[in-house]
Amino acid sequence: MVVTPQTLFTGQQLIWLPACPSTNSEAQALIVQNRASEGCTVITDFQSAGRGQRGNQWEGAAAENLMLSVVWQPTFLAPTQQFQLSQAVALGVHDWAAKLLGPDPRLRLKWPNDLYYGDQKVGGILIENTLSGPKIQYSIIGIGLNINQQGFSVRTATSLAKLTGRVYNRAIVAARLLEFLERRYLQLRGVHVDQLRQDYLRVLYRYQETHFFEVDGQTVLGQIVGVEEDGRLAVEIGGKLRRFGLQEIRHV
Repeated sequence: MVVTPQTLFTGQQLIWLPACPSTNSEAQALIVQNRASEGCTVITDFQSAGRGQRGNQWEGAAAENLMLSVVWQPTFLAPTQQFQLSQAVALGVHDWAAKLLGPDPRLRLKWPNDLYYGDQKVGGILIENTLSGPKIQYSIIGIGLNINQQGFSVRTATSLAKLTGRVYNRAIVAARLLEFLERRYLQLRGVHVDQLRQDYLRVLYRYQETHFFEVDGQTVLGQIVGVEEDGRLAVEIGGKLRRFGLQEIRHV
């Protein structure tokens, strides 16, 4: 079940596995074995130990969703610029979803890079970078997207099928996803960083809206006002600007 994407390199080396513990782990093994060209993509029908942000496990029903990892070599980025890659990947996923769902203001990117529709999660991204001196040597882009799954153990999850009432051909939507990802990656490689940043803020979940957050075990009222170059979330709380890393703040 493979459809070759119309790309320069992303997904041209395409491996589709019936099952595996983690596509990121499979991609890492290919790198170690020197068998992964740039754009190498591993897709599976089922992950038994898929990883998510904050050390969470990714839940996905077998043969219903998209679970994949892409290998890129962004040697043009310094370790301090890792969030630029995160933005580009997240925007590629958002572009893909917007093409399928049409223009909809409810389709957002929740910091740092989850795909949301309204207040429900459609997908998540986990990027694992290998550093070599002053540059990023390899990046493994792990992406999990809810496609045809109808039932979830948490009410805050949804899928394309639940949103549209359609059943999707996963091979086709996977190929289209890889095309959108490469477009944003090439934009990043072309040093269009300011445009990526503007596009990211334009679709950022709850950007410039007042909402409750959990900080240091307490519920506070704040407003997201931006994202720092290092990826920290800038939030105005009680008239003061504060900056938070991934483990330091949570939407309520």
